[in-house]
Amino acid sequence: MTALEAGLLGQTLLLVLAVAAALLTPTRRRSRISGTICTLLAAAGIITGAIALSGGTGSLSIPTALPLDPLVLSPDRLGGLVMMVVSSVGVLASLFGIGSARVASASRTAWLSMAVFLFGMQLVPAATDVVSFLLFWEIMTLGSTALLLAHHATRGTVASALVWYSAMSQLSFFFVLAGFAMLAGLAGGTGFDRLATVDPYSWQASAAFLLLLLGFGGKAELVPLHVWVPRVLPEAPGHVAAAMSGAMVNIGVYGALLVFVRILPSGPAWWGVLIMALGGVSALYGILQASVASNLKVLLAYSTTENMGLVFLGLGASVLLRADNATAAADAALVAALLLMLSHAAFKSTLFLGAGAVARAAGEMNLDRLGGLGSRMPWTAAAFGAAAMGAAALPVTSGFVAEWMLLQALIHGSRVDGEVVSVAASVAMPLAVAVIALTAGLALLTFVKAYGIAFLARPRSQEAKQAREVPVIMRIPLVLGALLVIVLGLLPGPLAVAIGSAVGPELTPDVRTIGLAGVDARGIDAVLDPTTFVMLAGLLLVPVLIVLFVSARRHPTRISPLPWAGGGSRLRPRMQYTATSYAEPLVRVFDDVLRPSRDVEVTHVGESRYLVERVHVEQSVSDVVETRLYRPVLNLMQQFGILARRAQNGSIHRYLSYSFVALLVVLIVVSL
Repeated sequence: MTALEAGLLGQTLLLVLAVAAALLTPTRRRSRISGTICTLLAAAGIITGAIALSGGTGSLSIPTALPLDPLVLSPDRLGGLVMMVVSSVGVLASLFGIGSARVASASRTAWLSMAVFLFGMQLVPAATDVVSFLLFWEIMTLGSTALLLAHHATRGTVASALVWYSAMSQLSFFFVLAGFAMLAGLAGGTGFDRLATVDPYSWQASAAFLLLLLGFGGKAELVPLHVWVPRVLPEAPGHVAAAMSGAMVNIGVYGALLVFVRILPSGPAWWGVLIMALGGVSALYGILQASVASNLKVLLAYSTTENMGLVFLGLGASVLLRADNATAAADAALVAALLLMLSHAAFKSTLFLGAGAVARAAGEMNLDRLGGLGSRMPWTAAAFGAAAMGAAALPVTSGFVAEWMLLQALIHGSRVDGEVVSVAASVAMPLAVAVIALTAGLALLTFVKAYGIAFLARPRSQEAKQAREVPVIMRIPLVLGALLVIVLGLLPGPLAVAIGSAVGPELTPDVRTIGLAGVDARGIDAVLDPTTFVMLAGLLLVPVLIVLFVSARRHPTRISPLPWAGGGSRLRPRMQYTATSYAEPLVRVFDDVLRPSRDVEVTHVGESRYLVERVHVEQSVSDVVETRLYRPVLNLMQQFGILARRAQNGSIHRYLSYSFVALLVVLIVVSL
């Protein structure tokens, strides 16, 4: 038995143990025991993925009762990388769940579903054929769906979120199933090695490409299939939301990589243009919605759509550049997309864990009612701040490294050996650079709002004022996630080389000429050198720390009451910016896109028309895609259902007529 086979077998045994622990352990100890075993299950996935990434071989066959060949699990390097990513998030989420899971989220069903969810995510990248891929894909979906049921008895919005999630998950599954079915029909088999023999320039391959792009894009939260995200993630417990946003969406990315890198690596250029367009629209729309959101979890959910949009933007650029024979730039764009996926898993899981800690301590997710948490929850504030820096792509975090490399690939991709490439690439690359620049600016604004108003301002509610730091077991994954964001940003060169080995035997030699602008080309592991980034961090942070220290010494905090001061008074919570007022300029600028609704209520003093006692302003921004696309379709389907109900009036004569007409139609079709 090889090390890879032992790892896969160990994951299976740990799943059985986790299920038994969830069902048999008493309520008082269930979270501690089940959470520990789920952590071990995720850790086993990290080990197995590392073995596969390093080139380990082996396979695990699972017999089935159906007349099919046994299911074979054998992750390659790419599968090993993705297994490591989702398992790392699983470790953080499981550790956090030990301390955060309470009552409904600590039930037998919840911990059993958590184990099944983790196991399904780990083994999707290990599948070697369509059947096993779809089986573990559905196991992953089933586990995540059951996890969302935790608070259905206490919150009425959970049921609606669950319906949306189930419907969109099955729609994605249908697209994936239909796309793989078309490829399997052409290849004459379901193995991925057989599917790789399909001609990518055939119309059947293009139809399968569109179906698979929709299917995997739906799981990766791309527009317009993202509508479940702002409903589901705010309703999920903190550790579940972290696992879904930090790990599960990367399974959608893996599916796209499997198709566009492994199975159909040489597709036509318009494939890349379409992927880039979908990714660019998703990135812009996601960060726009995040920038105006006042609910912390909704903000993070839309931010996930933005991050996945950037990943697909890099993937599409790789497909387009490869079609133009710009191999070096294509490889660099692909490595940048994988770096974005990896960095997103680190900072977004930490952010959602931080949001879960805030929800436990303050019982509130509305930023307009939070504030002052930095002094009350210093560990959570520090971890959330580091992750927010990564989400805003600030040096020297993993987010900065990934977006910088993607920018370099796009800039250098418009020319190959000094010659302009195709018209499509010449137009698409500058537009993509503009998209990244705009999303980076909006992301910085978004996370300044999220962190500043929640942690640095004065508390705006009694719940925020009474918040206290979470237990140690919940701080550990927060700190680990924050350190991961920083460490990945300080090790970009070795990390890029390791990622490059996951998508090919080696990086194309020419990819090492994609360097930093204005710097001689010395290779990824030279240009993205850890020492360089440590020095950059020092140059940026040391002056800031010196200024803060000197300012604190010169101007100590005064606790004495203010003098008259010209009629002024100390800053009160009502005098501060709120999340809504902070985003007001953006709402006005992008009014035609966001379509906000405002309600102003003025209360006058007594019978006076001129003296105002109170003004209440309420502003809400709905999802334009849902209201303009899905709602009309749902209303039309509802009207069709009402009309169809008239055909079912209980008349036996009418039912016999239906049967007779159906029989005639069948006979006519058969005769033809």
